Amino acid sequence: MRFVPHSIRHEPAKPVTFEAACLTDECGEQSGPQGEQEDAQDWCLRHAGRTGHDLFRRVVTDHARVTRDE
Repeated sequence: MRFVPHSIRHEPAKPVTFEAACLTDECGEQSGPQGEQEDAQDWCLRHAGRTGHDLFRRVVTDHARVTRDE
């Protein structure tokens, strides 16, 4: 066995997705995967305006590819 250096990079063929979920006391509503960050943020703002809820979890999903540096 030997050490082989690797690199990890964003995989441009796979989309980055943005999601938000309300964390206010058992609400459980979610934006679902969005292709644009603004869409997930707008969902939070609409949800907050409609419900008064103010705590959200935001998740960004990125795909990565690992390749050998040799």
